[in-house]
Amino acid sequence: MKHRIDPKIDCVFKALLGSEENRNLLVHFLNAILTNDLTAPITEAEILNPYNDKEFLDDKLSVVDVKAKDSEGRFYQIEIQLLTYRHLPERMVYTWCDIISQQLQSGNDYSLLKPVYSIWLLAENLLPGETDYAHEYKLQNRQGRTLADLGGIHLLELKKFTAERIETEEQRWLQFFKEGEQLDESALPDWMNTDEMRQAMKTLKLFSDKERDYHAYQARQNYLREQRTIQIEREEDLREMEKIKLEKEHIERENERIQHDMEQAQQDLQRERLEKQAALQEKESAQAEIERLKALLAQPKQ
Repeated sequence: MKHRIDPKIDCVFKALLGSEENRNLLVHFLNAILTNDLTAPITEAEILNPYNDKEFLDDKLSVVDVKAKDSEGRFYQIEIQLLTYRHLPERMVYTWCDIISQQLQSGNDYSLLKPVYSIWLLAENLLPGETDYAHEYKLQNRQGRTLADLGGIHLLELKKFTAERIETEEQRWLQFFKEGEQLDESALPDWMNTDEMRQAMKTLKLFSDKERDYHAYQARQNYLREQRTIQIEREEDLREMEKIKLEKEHIERENERIQHDMEQAQQDLQRERLEKQAALQEKESAQAEIERLKALLAQPKQ
């Protein structure tokens, strides 16, 4: 290969799992990730938004996820995410719900709804408090009982994934996406010695060796770098704004405290003044009484 290719770059990712010539890779990937969810392996899948290399050359805003439907009518949505951000979980839930809601037309019965499985591969950690790399979310209560069998959302955090030995097909795919850019086609490790992984490497080789595809790859990589930089700067701005907001609130609280202390001091001063006036009046009254008594004593006896 002329150039190293990262399978996490969206155009490569979509070519791997969203192109018609790699439809068998999509089926293999879904079966690997959803082993515990499916009662039987997927045998056929229709790609609802097939990969088109021109969309990545001409449209920077092209849809980069993979949507598919199997022979049982179940829906699948797969997306790679290089950068996590504050409201990414809300986006995941919205996307999953949106695919569910789009199934019904006016007058359709709810019984027609089919499960939707949303799979997100995350290059950065989203759940810092969790040590597991795989997370599954479904419509269940606290006792684990399902409200409705409508699939769920799978999050796979690649940074957290480690395996001393590749033993499952899920591990094989995750290792490929995590280390694919460092793989040497002429000296592949043992865990890459399967038909599916060799086919996946051929897709990377196409992006590496074909100038047009490599330029598309570079363009997407540069665009994603720009978006990453913008996102990081935006988050830094938000953090700075939050810091300024907290400082402002602190200053306002401090001003309120100072104002309260000043008002309290004024009240104390006024009370002290009134007390002094009362004491003075009492003293003057006492002195007047003394003078009155003196005057009475000074009067001649009759």
